[in-house]
Amino acid sequence: MDLRGLLLDYAGVLDDPGRAGGEELPMLALARHARKAGLRTALVSNAAGIADPRLPELFDAVVLSGVEGVAKPSPEIYWLTAHRLGLEPQECVMVDDLPRNVAGAVDAGMVGVHHRDVESTLTEFTALFDLDIPADLG
Repeated sequence: MDLRGLLLDYAGVLDDPGRAGGEELPMLALARHARKAGLRTALVSNAAGIADPRLPELFDAVVLSGVEGVAKPSPEIYWLTAHRLGLEPQECVMVDDLPRNVAGAVDAGMVGVHHRDVESTLTEFTALFDLDIPADLG
């Protein structure tokens, strides 16, 4: 099955400044790039809300445990997110900085990527999706 969905955690992943120090956070730029390339994207967080009101418009779905009543690492939050993207869990990759949340995504049938730093996550993204990453992201 082809991978067509990218799910990203907020705290620890999307807000990782990396080393580039560019105008936009690198993982947020990756989400924007992935969406332009035709991937379905979602922000998945164990938060009750998102402080930046512009963030939701950058994703096809935003799933917050404080709103949904189910939290990572429960497989239900990943299934819900895949459904909202119109995808099967097997078509999705979840990127999270906490190993237990990555394991939850894998238990739900997704590919899990443990975010340790921007460079390694970009390398994983390139291998999984076979998409070129713009040089200014890393």
